Amino acid sequence: MKKVRFNELLQSVRDAGGYLKGKRVPGVRLQRIAPDSVVAVRARLKLSQRQFAHVFGISVDTLQNWEQGRRQPSGPAKVLLKVAARHPEAVLEAVA
Repeated sequence: MKKVRFNELLQSVRDAGGYLKGKRVPGVRLQRIAPDSVVAVRARLKLSQRQFAHVFGISVDTLQNWEQGRRQPSGPAKVLLKVAARHPEAVLEAVA
């Protein structure tokens, strides 16, 4: 294991211990989106890959890369995916 990754892991364990003791710990940001969740969002919106790609303003190839785990969505795309997961009707209404 690389030293940088080990130190990150060690800090996470320390943060968890602090949290259990009632200390404040830094917030955690979602770094990765699981490919299954991208597929689930698309299924919830009831869109084909082509339709979904059009709604999100991306290519079908990009969507397929997300769904197959070869690539990760960028920051703004992650946010839009979160919104689509929680409020699919809002996304569909916004792009209609």
